Amino acid sequence: MDKFEMYIQIRGLVNQRYSVSAIARKLKISRNTVYKYLKKSPDEMAEWTASTMIRTKKLDIHKELILNWLRKYPDISAAQVYDWLKEKFPSFKVGESTVRNYVKEIREKFSIPKEAQKRNYEAIPDPPMGEQIQADFGFVTVRNKVGKPVKLMFIVFVLAHSRYKYVWFQNRPFTTKDVVVAHKKAFIAFGGVSKEILYDQDRLLVVSENEGDLLLTEEFQQFVNEVKFKVVLCRKADPESKGRVENAVGFIKKNFVQHRVFHNIDSWNEQCQHWLSRTGNGKINNGTKRRPTDVFLLEKQHMRQVSLLNHNSNTSITRSVRKDNTVLFLSNRYTVPLGTYQKHPEVSTMRNKENKLIIYVKETGEVLASHSISPDKGQLIRNTSHQRDRSKGLKELMDDVGSYFTNGEMIQMYFQELRNRYPRYLRDQLSIIKKCIDVSSVEVLNDTLSLCMERQLFSANDFQDVVQLLKRQRQVNMNNPSAIAESKPTSADVEELPLLEAEAKQRPLDQYVAIMEGIK
Repeated sequence: MDKFEMYIQIRGLVNQRYSVSAIARKLKISRNTVYKYLKKSPDEMAEWTASTMIRTKKLDIHKELILNWLRKYPDISAAQVYDWLKEKFPSFKVGESTVRNYVKEIREKFSIPKEAQKRNYEAIPDPPMGEQIQADFGFVTVRNKVGKPVKLMFIVFVLAHSRYKYVWFQNRPFTTKDVVVAHKKAFIAFGGVSKEILYDQDRLLVVSENEGDLLLTEEFQQFVNEVKFKVVLCRKADPESKGRVENAVGFIKKNFVQHRVFHNIDSWNEQCQHWLSRTGNGKINNGTKRRPTDVFLLEKQHMRQVSLLNHNSNTSITRSVRKDNTVLFLSNRYTVPLGTYQKHPEVSTMRNKENKLIIYVKETGEVLASHSISPDKGQLIRNTSHQRDRSKGLKELMDDVGSYFTNGEMIQMYFQELRNRYPRYLRDQLSIIKKCIDVSSVEVLNDTLSLCMERQLFSANDFQDVVQLLKRQRQVNMNNPSAIAESKPTSADVEELPLLEAEAKQRPLDQYVAIMEGIK
């Protein structure tokens, strides 16, 4: 209802001797609003109403950005708009309710409706602090920076009392080993483990369930025995029994994942941890009316401390990771994945019953490498998965250089010859050609390639010399138009390339004088 129209109605009801309370009930407004309107004369009301139409708002500076988001993603929620604004502008101080009202006004003004999807759950009393963690899996399809779809899987852990959350994403399906590692990451984030953990009947965890009797997968059962917590399963088709984690899955999909561009899995998980601190655990929960972060400070004290090592600490030894991502053991070097030196400068090692060296992260128990122990000395024991994939970067460089030539088949033949003649220096050869590309026209490059193939000059240095020859001849032709007909270099010109490049070295005159004085 228009403000001035409401003012007229209030005045009319006053004339009919309605009380302020009766007017407020009838128009469904507060009594303070009625009093505020009654204090104004018709002229004052008209002036005030007109001023509200042109009054600027705090979010007007972000209007185009918000409008662009709403048009691009019509189903985006006001809560996600609020989170994106905080992410984009760290100093953003506007309240969430203000953002919600502003988004609502823009939707109405520009006719951008939103279809709300709601899911109802049965209310269940909160368990005591430290009593229960709820866990669940989810998967989403996102887009990378070129618009290609990428499937991501994630696992969510929620402390049932405080609603404090932990999330871990993967760009491949989870295995039982991955699930165990994710549990350990969550326990570290929570500072301990609860008495019980509630799950769906997932095949990675449960083989079968018969009226409460559980048969867990072997690897997961070993983990449960080690950490000592109770496994509780939801009944089939009863998602309400773990409504807290179900809500968390939906919240993650709609507020964090939706419309976010994927770059790589590491940066994605890093963004997610920032989101958890900022919004996932930092925003007031609708059910508890408190921030999960605040309640977690109390619940954390009720969590049971656990050792997250998979191995006997009596046989475990801490070792330093060398700069070349190897670990020294009995005078041999054993590789670990690239980047371990930066992430985990110190790791733990143990020798198991199968005479294998297990290298793992002490804090989480995550296994980094497993090697058969060599009886020799001074050997490098390497896992092929730990080596850098150099072929990918080389192929990208060849594709990049080859894209500047018109005859794709001929340039690939030339690359193959370079590969055969300079297998260890192919990258250097391609780099020289790349430098020629940066300072030459397409015509010069194509003519150079044809001449090199014709004269079998399979060297990047020869390629560079031919480029320089062609560029010199073209410069001469520009200065002497009558010589254009003879502009194409001949085989004799190519054969004389070393001679053309050679320059006689000349000594300064004073050196000759010094020599003559010495003879005297």
